[in-house]
Amino acid sequence: MLLFTFVFLLGSYTSSAQDTIRKPKIGLVLSGGGAKGLAHIGVLKVIDSLGIKIDYIGGTSMGAIVGGLYASGYNAKQLDSIFTTLDADALIQDYVPRSSKSFFEKRNDELYALTLPFKKLKLETPNALSKGMYNYNLLSKLTFHVRHLRDFNRLPIPFFCMATDIETGEEVILNKGILAQAMVASGSIPSLFNPIEINGRMLVDGGVKNNYPVENLKAMGAEYIIGVDVQDGLKTKDELKGVSTILLQISNFGTLEKMPEKIKQTDIYIKPDITGYSVLSFDDGKTIIKNGENAAKKELFKLINLKKEIYYKPFLKTQSDTIVISNINFNVTKNYTRSYLLGKLKIKPKSKVSYKTLVDGIQNLNSTQNFSSIKYTFENNSLNIDLKENNVNTFLKFGIRYDDFLKSAALINITQKKIISKNDILSLDVILGDNFRYDLNYLIDNGFNWSFGLNSSFVTFNRNVSTEFNINLFNNINLNSINLDYSSINNQAFIQTLFSKKFTVSGGVEWQRLKIKTDNFSNDVGTIENSNYLSFFGNVSHDNFNKKFFPTKGWYVKSNFKTYVYSTDYTNTFERFSIAKADAGIVISPIKKISVLLQTEGGFKVGRSATPFFDFILGGNTVREINNFRPFYGYDYLSLLGNSYVKACSTIDFEFYKKNHLNFSYNAANVGNFIFDSTKDWINKPSYTGFAIGYGLDSILGPVELKYSWSPESRNSNFWVNVGFIF
Repeated sequence: MLLFTFVFLLGSYTSSAQDTIRKPKIGLVLSGGGAKGLAHIGVLKVIDSLGIKIDYIGGTSMGAIVGGLYASGYNAKQLDSIFTTLDADALIQDYVPRSSKSFFEKRNDELYALTLPFKKLKLETPNALSKGMYNYNLLSKLTFHVRHLRDFNRLPIPFFCMATDIETGEEVILNKGILAQAMVASGSIPSLFNPIEINGRMLVDGGVKNNYPVENLKAMGAEYIIGVDVQDGLKTKDELKGVSTILLQISNFGTLEKMPEKIKQTDIYIKPDITGYSVLSFDDGKTIIKNGENAAKKELFKLINLKKEIYYKPFLKTQSDTIVISNINFNVTKNYTRSYLLGKLKIKPKSKVSYKTLVDGIQNLNSTQNFSSIKYTFENNSLNIDLKENNVNTFLKFGIRYDDFLKSAALINITQKKIISKNDILSLDVILGDNFRYDLNYLIDNGFNWSFGLNSSFVTFNRNVSTEFNINLFNNINLNSINLDYSSINNQAFIQTLFSKKFTVSGGVEWQRLKIKTDNFSNDVGTIENSNYLSFFGNVSHDNFNKKFFPTKGWYVKSNFKTYVYSTDYTNTFERFSIAKADAGIVISPIKKISVLLQTEGGFKVGRSATPFFDFILGGNTVREINNFRPFYGYDYLSLLGNSYVKACSTIDFEFYKKNHLNFSYNAANVGNFIFDSTKDWINKPSYTGFAIGYGLDSILGPVELKYSWSPESRNSNFWVNVGFIF
């Protein structure tokens, strides 16, 4: 009994003595390295599996991003899931969804092959390839659960990251502020991402000055250091290929020189194998993460000794995706009104939205290219958006085009923003080539309020046209075809607004001069039409295709009603009439790399006017829309004419190699005069059908398409070549 009591007391004393032994504070330092920094996640997976509790984290660049998210509460498995599903192209290119773009922004991306910004008549080069908005949106969402914390010491794991003041060259420790902003600033690789302004200082990648901040981690209170280093050594002249590699080499001169001393301060030094990977190798993320795991396992026995107690880093349960926004606050902008900003954001105060809706709104603002910097924060239920206006307002843009209808063309555009009033933009296209054209657009964009616009365009072409189907247009002409000179000048004044935050609704007045003549006859007979027309119109449209050309998801709808009230009436046939038309389509991707486009459209004339010049004319491949000309596979351009029509088309597209497509299309239509007056005429078997098979290349100059089409009815076939964006 006495022996048992002695043993019990001795055991209790020993246990008590062990509990009173102070255990060292463990610090984790994570270096920068771009995509190579994904190896940090592999190391963290091993640390989590061993039940090691980290007390402090310091990081730079990608080490700041991985470390900051880990410090905010995510465990390693969650980080693995986040970064292995990352869209690498979007991250690097600052991807802005097409659905976030207005008419002008979509037009810019889908019309011009080259854009040059000018400031005071001098070419202005951008600070970087990307503003980093995709990164900021992603990290803001991932850190939404700690959005109210302004002191990083209050995170679940105290944290700091490093940045560099691009103006003074000083290293900057970021341990307070907005976590997402700090991480983005620490990872802003010069020339790749724009500098980030925080507290009046322009900050770039911390790796420029301190890519392995072990001394700062010790100053924070860490006593035992685990270090993960994904830096490259200096490369040879044969290995220096590409801008990013050269810039990284320059940055490494100073940081690598200090590494031997930094390694001495590291208790467990882990060096993953990142041979052959670059700062942009995000597509190899899974392999890089695995290499991090393998490197950590080599230090397994040292790591096991750090286990303090039974500890498992919990799975972070993120909050609901719903955000309540009571107020929206913008900083004062010189050239843009609050209604314009709210209209682009498409969010109103006192609303409840998903985080995706918020990000879409920020992307809408970003897509305008009116702001060089967009930062947003949350204070209670208020959304605060800080905008820095772009000081570049003049752009020269260029494009090239060839098709079998309007032939070769070179486009020169000048775009000027803030020319007369706030929120306005002026764009002039001059198109030189086989057929001279121009397109002038001016818009005062007032967002949710009514916007005001002007448009003037001129189009002309010369073409031999078959008269077989065009008996209304060429009465009493005993020729198989005639040569047409066609020209049209359209001038519009309109107003437009947003409906239900999705649909663009517009209406206005148009003055059009239309001239059609032929050289097949003498001058007095050769002029077929030479009249001015006054009309009123209304449009409703929505388009959220992810891409204009070769889309893989989305839908669109557009409808137009135009009533002609006056004409100078060269042909003495004018009576008031109206034209109504609608077009809708949806694209789905049932299998990866394969998309299916289903499209339908139709239109009809209201009134019994004999004027045929605004009737629907079908045939040919897709070109710029001119009046009511519509494409139709199987028939040549301007082959089928009628004052009413209905058409359906389906296309199967296969991307067999990146940006290379094979597609097959089928279309069917009924075209004629007043076909909807008799139900049978338009729902019966289609009168016209056609097929097309083609190859397409999604190039930087625009789509390059080769198409072969034929029709079972006419037994005719056509081969078409299109190069460049459609204009």
